[in-house]
Amino acid sequence: MRRLDLTSAGFLLMEKRETPMHVGGINLFSYPEGVNEQEFIASAMDQLQGCSELRKPFGDYVVTGKTGLFWATDQHIDMDYHVRHSALPAPGRYRELFALASRLHTTLLDRTRPLWELHVIEGLQNRQFAVYNKIHHAAIDGVGAMHITQGMCTDDPTAMTGFAPFSLEAYEAYKARYVSRPKPVKTPDKRTLRNVLEALKQQYDSSLHLATAMRRFGMAFVGRGGNLAVPWHNVPRTSINTRVSGARRFVAQTFAFDRVKAVCKAMDGTVNDVVLAMCAGALRRYLLSRDELPVHSLKAMAPVSLRNEDDLDSTNAVGFITADLATNVYDPEKRLRTIQESMRAGKELLQELSAAEAALFMQLTQLPALLTSILGLGAKLPAFSTVVSNVPGPRKPLYWNGARLDGIYPASIVFDGFAMNITLVSYHDQLDFGIVACRRSMPQIQRIIDHLEDALQELEDVAGISGPQRRSSDRRSGVRARKPAETSPASASRAGAAPPAKKAPAKKKAPARKKAVAKTKAKAKAKTSTAKTGANPKAKTPAKGRRKKAPAAAKARRKTGTTVKPKLSNS
Repeated sequence: MRRLDLTSAGFLLMEKRETPMHVGGINLFSYPEGVNEQEFIASAMDQLQGCSELRKPFGDYVVTGKTGLFWATDQHIDMDYHVRHSALPAPGRYRELFALASRLHTTLLDRTRPLWELHVIEGLQNRQFAVYNKIHHAAIDGVGAMHITQGMCTDDPTAMTGFAPFSLEAYEAYKARYVSRPKPVKTPDKRTLRNVLEALKQQYDSSLHLATAMRRFGMAFVGRGGNLAVPWHNVPRTSINTRVSGARRFVAQTFAFDRVKAVCKAMDGTVNDVVLAMCAGALRRYLLSRDELPVHSLKAMAPVSLRNEDDLDSTNAVGFITADLATNVYDPEKRLRTIQESMRAGKELLQELSAAEAALFMQLTQLPALLTSILGLGAKLPAFSTVVSNVPGPRKPLYWNGARLDGIYPASIVFDGFAMNITLVSYHDQLDFGIVACRRSMPQIQRIIDHLEDALQELEDVAGISGPQRRSSDRRSGVRARKPAETSPASASRAGAAPPAKKAPAKKKAPARKKAVAKTKAKAKAKTSTAKTGANPKAKTPAKGRRKKAPAAAKARRKTGTTVKPKLSNS
């Protein structure tokens, strides 16, 4: 048996019926050209269920010992239970796919078995199918999940893999081509005894570095941390920070990577900075629509990987930086700069630590969050407002047995105090967003997708990006491009959009000379009428029959030409 580390054990300790602690998502594929869809799915199911030896910990389940939690090997694993076949109801849109993923992501994993499930889903339109995977966070983190995806696929569209993604065979094959050959270790001699002194010095330096980091972390709570944002400090209460139910809602969207990179280049920022600014703008719009934008800015937990480049075995090697989203700032450029400053301060804090020191620092700073969650105080004392996680994915297009991988849409966790989680994966030339929220606390989570598009366009306006670099069709649902303004007749009726009215024929303009003559005659007639009756031309007309004045808001709408925007359907 193998002991679980503190971070992995924490995800198991925090889990209850209302807060499942598994991660996963949807991998969207297109069938190879010319294949029979039913035969391809049947072959894929045989391959996935025929795996006999699994890599750790996918062949293990969790047992409780006297000194903690341990992984124990399952000697009688039931692959038919873990690998399942599903089909979508007609018409097989992304809406039906996301509805199924929402239900699958709601249920807990069985702790008497290895903590994972794989669902092959057919019935999608446009010759596509999906694979939904669900793995407990105690067994994997985001970077580890990307390693499994890359081990399952290849960049050769003609290559055929004969192993399952969680198999030991797939792990060994991927490790052989990913990890460089280790250098031979020299046998130590007497002269290397000085390494003992160096080790003692390193231990002393580690203690000093940790003490310095903890001191800077603590000073931020009293306003002396500079731009460093920390958990619990000035975290506002919104509808996002509440108790959650067990039901989940999942939505996803793809954005063109080129659009984000263009903003990065124009505004001298990183991809993560711009992504956080997009999320900040979307959350600001969402809270304004609910009339609950707080005075203090929202704070986001931004996970960072602490995994070494060649590390394929760690279940969890992840830390976090607290990002100030500056949602209380109106100016989008100033909002982006505030986000950059807080992220820079968080990175500087971690860069002073080694990987081992950073892991220990994260465990120390995460303990209060673990305790508040176990004690049921997460909603009353939220450490963050939300989670925004950016996971680097494959930079080349991938294929699984000839099927093209069209998108990787992650689905993460929410729990008390964090009713929404935004996770994205950078894959090839796109950014794939997956948003998970508590179905009861945030029933209109699909609006975040449109707010993300609005926030990105706002950043493009500030950066001065237009023309071919900025195309509204670059926002995609799955892999199909669609312009936000274009809707089908069915979606238009659902959104309550009225058909465009026919324009009345324009009146012919009278010549200028005729207008002047008519105006002079009208003035002369008015003077004659006044002289006869003695009426005051400036006197008010009687109330009877007088036209009522339009309200100020209506006047403003007529003046600016704005109209009420219809709600967009989640199709």
